[in-house]
Amino acid sequence: MRILRKICFVLLMIMFLSSCSTTSSIVYSGNCFVEPYDVDDCRVKAEQGNPRAQYLLGVLYRDGQGVVQDYKEAIKWFRESAEQGLAQAQHNLGGMYATGRGVPQDFKESVKWYRLAAEQGFAQSQHNLGGMYWIGRGVRKDYKKAIKWSRLAAEQGFAQSQHNLGWWYANGEGVPQDYKEAVKWYWKAAEQGVVNAQNNLGLMYWIGEGVQDYVMAHMCFNIAAVGGHKSAIKNRDSVEKKMTPSQIEKAEDLAREWMRNHQ
Repeated sequence: MRILRKICFVLLMIMFLSSCSTTSSIVYSGNCFVEPYDVDDCRVKAEQGNPRAQYLLGVLYRDGQGVVQDYKEAIKWFRESAEQGLAQAQHNLGGMYATGRGVPQDFKESVKWYRLAAEQGFAQSQHNLGGMYWIGRGVRKDYKKAIKWSRLAAEQGFAQSQHNLGWWYANGEGVPQDYKEAVKWYWKAAEQGVVNAQNNLGLMYWIGEGVQDYVMAHMCFNIAAVGGHKSAIKNRDSVEKKMTPSQIEKAEDLAREWMRNHQ
């Protein structure tokens, strides 16, 4: 009986050690630059001054991946990397200042770091900087600069900037009102799944701003509704009252085809 207990104990230890080994291999890749990122390797490389490792170590501390979440430690490593010119780190540092995580909230400092990343062509920083200029946060409100930075992000395919441009052109805010230009940018954002752009397109096709096409309006509302837009179903039902049964059928076919192509 004693021998049997010893055998069972040994088997349990083997199973335990095996499971520990498996868990370790999942958590640590052994390489800072390969997911799942190895914290220890990132730390070694970060302390040697590698800017990408410093940035990734900051991300791990910010998100609490493989380490206890620590915003101050994240700030430290983002700053080390940002000061070496890495755009992603500059952007993240700007975000930490904007939200007050690990540092006192400071919109001017946020703008400073967003600008450095934006000037390197980092689309999300260009978008955020455009937003800061639009609402006057950390900088004096300036619609021309807001449009400039948002357009740069939109031209790189940043969907929310594309939507914003569509809105500004549709409403003549910061730019001369131009419905065709609004439709153009709304479509670019809609293609990337921005439900507000899909719904706004539907409104433009329905009301006839730049275009008027009830079939297209119905299609856009349907797509936005599937994406979770709260007003889209009501809008679709309203435009449906002006449509013939054959138009409704065509609109539904177009919506199904669009969704198949955008899965």
